[in-house]
Amino acid sequence: MIISRTPFRISFFGGGTDYPAWYRQHGGAVLAATINKYCYLTCRYLPPFFEHRIRVVYSKIENCQQPEEIQHPSARETLRFLKMARGVEIHHDGDLPGRSGMGSSSAFTVGLLNALYALQGRAVGKKQLASESIHIEQEMLKEMVGSQDQVCAAYGGLNRISFLPNGEFSVQPMTLTHERMEELASHLMLFYTGIKRTAASVATSFVPSIAERSALLNKLRGCVDQGCDILNGSGDLAPFGGLLHAAWLDKRSLSDKISNAQVDAAYDAARSAGALGGKLLGAGGGGFLLVFAPPARHSKIKKQLNRLIHVPFKFEFGGSQVIFHELEEDFSAHDKARDKQQIEAFRELDANAPGAS
Repeated sequence: MIISRTPFRISFFGGGTDYPAWYRQHGGAVLAATINKYCYLTCRYLPPFFEHRIRVVYSKIENCQQPEEIQHPSARETLRFLKMARGVEIHHDGDLPGRSGMGSSSAFTVGLLNALYALQGRAVGKKQLASESIHIEQEMLKEMVGSQDQVCAAYGGLNRISFLPNGEFSVQPMTLTHERMEELASHLMLFYTGIKRTAASVATSFVPSIAERSALLNKLRGCVDQGCDILNGSGDLAPFGGLLHAAWLDKRSLSDKISNAQVDAAYDAARSAGALGGKLLGAGGGGFLLVFAPPARHSKIKKQLNRLIHVPFKFEFGGSQVIFHELEEDFSAHDKARDKQQIEAFRELDANAPGAS
């Protein structure tokens, strides 16, 4: 049995420039960090005592014979990508809800890849996990998603991530002192709005015409360098909050689906209580609201946003990891025998079917 643990992420600057439709022409960059909220995936080879060969447990329970039958998109395509020959059982648990802007879909894909590779006795690097997850989501699933979530989930930490026109990416960890990192964390607050949406549904409203927004995307890309400069300096972090505010106002102009009246009201309430800046995480539309404020203002902000769920968190730096690995009885011979029996049964059915020659 294998258990993988993969972190969710918060993104500060550069969102939108990580879509291939943009960075394949102009390059892109983001400044993002992972936090100590995780996606857990438990995987094992399925013993030969069940009628099904594949079992996937998440908000639904699926019992299937072949990967093509699986309804969960990422589970289906990841099993197809790895060409898993044996029956498997997959259980998913998450610390935060899906469709909430925390990169949960990509954390699932990265974590499942990591767990299934470990199940096969293979250890793979973070770059391979990120690259293959991007391939599965963008090429196999044809989802309109960016590339930062997969990289964040695989690598972990606080990073400046660059996306190159040739499709490659590079990860540059922010080498801050422990005190500076703690100072940044102490200014951040996370609130759940309760609004669920898919990143692809929001992205569809602006990505197809992203080339027409070059001035705005270049501006958002420039915020990455400014944000890095502020963090690498020794001055007060208030300008980081002001930059978040300006970038959020700019990002909202990408599409009328990025924000809504409920989100705007919550953000304005936080600002009135002393927040210097913030943003909706992910593509927008709902999910989690990140707020940047001096620690002395946090209590007042929580009172102002008391209808939302406040989620305390810390930064994490491990990325996707296999946290449990236990070898089990090898039933591969039984699996092969069962597969042979199933094939013979199908052939017999076909031979006896009406009209069979």
